[in-house]
Amino acid sequence: MSGALSLDDKLRAFVGQASGPPTKGRHPVNEPMITHWVEAMGDHNPVYVDAEAAEAAGFKGIIAPPTMLQAWIMRGLRASLVSDAARDAGAATADAPSDQVMALLEEAGFTSVVATNCDQHYERPLVLGDLLEVSSVIDSISGEKQTGLGIGHFITNRLEYRDQRGELVATMRFRILKFKPGTGTAAPAAVAATEDPAPRPLRPRPAITQDNSFFFEGARQHKLLIQRCSNCGTLRHPPRPSCAVCRSFAWDTLEASGKGTIFSFVVNHYPQVPAFDYPLVVALVELQEGTRLVANVSGIIRETAAIGMAVEAGFEDFDDELSLPVFHPADETRTD
Repeated sequence: MSGALSLDDKLRAFVGQASGPPTKGRHPVNEPMITHWVEAMGDHNPVYVDAEAAEAAGFKGIIAPPTMLQAWIMRGLRASLVSDAARDAGAATADAPSDQVMALLEEAGFTSVVATNCDQHYERPLVLGDLLEVSSVIDSISGEKQTGLGIGHFITNRLEYRDQRGELVATMRFRILKFKPGTGTAAPAAVAATEDPAPRPLRPRPAITQDNSFFFEGARQHKLLIQRCSNCGTLRHPPRPSCAVCRSFAWDTLEASGKGTIFSFVVNHYPQVPAFDYPLVVALVELQEGTRLVANVSGIIRETAAIGMAVEAGFEDFDDELSLPVFHPADETRTD
């Protein structure tokens, strides 16, 4: 008498199935989107923005950067927010095979996900007016694997991009890892009760140069010093030899108040460096004086961190040689 299907057997049954219905691009390939892309990416190949340069290179006109492939079929922020809200409310259905695979894995404890790699192959350049449609097939699902992040399964989807005539223009294989949090080989091993814990390594040393040494010397004195152009008064950070506004090489420093707001932030979980505590909140702080700097933020977690949160700098002496500004929520935003 055969027993119930194993998780691996259930997962393998989905291989070869369509991940979900095809998705058609909202807009055709167009010049404004290409312009925004190349400016954001700093890609100055003239064949993307100059018809004459494109023709001289053998094309009939402007072509789209190949790496924009996925951008042409994105569903947009609003649709993503609506989908997320439905899922959070329990109103989302898991009808598509890819959703069923995710549900199976999450029920088995594989609740975390990370994209691992993406391979694209281009059949021809995309040109203005192309309207793409993408279809996806579950290409493979691995057995259980031990990884640095955790025990998990690799899921590979094969996507085909076709134009308005149904002709293949590109293919892509996109792989993710669904894993159990806390089961990774990178997780710190528990120290036996009878053993003395190893001393904590020193925090990594900053690369100190003639341009930035004043900042770290100021931090040792618990002063937040920002470089200022002596000619036009423009503040700049990180420090550099000359002013980007007036090109002057003359500068002095301003002692900042340390007050500011979180302009952007990330919460770092991996890879873990023993000198740091995790999860590690790293923020781009917009100082009251008008410039920004990157620093750690203490006293908050992912659930309480927010763009626009008022913060202020304190100083932490990590050892006899290194002190750095570490921000924390300003008094008026604290809940403790």
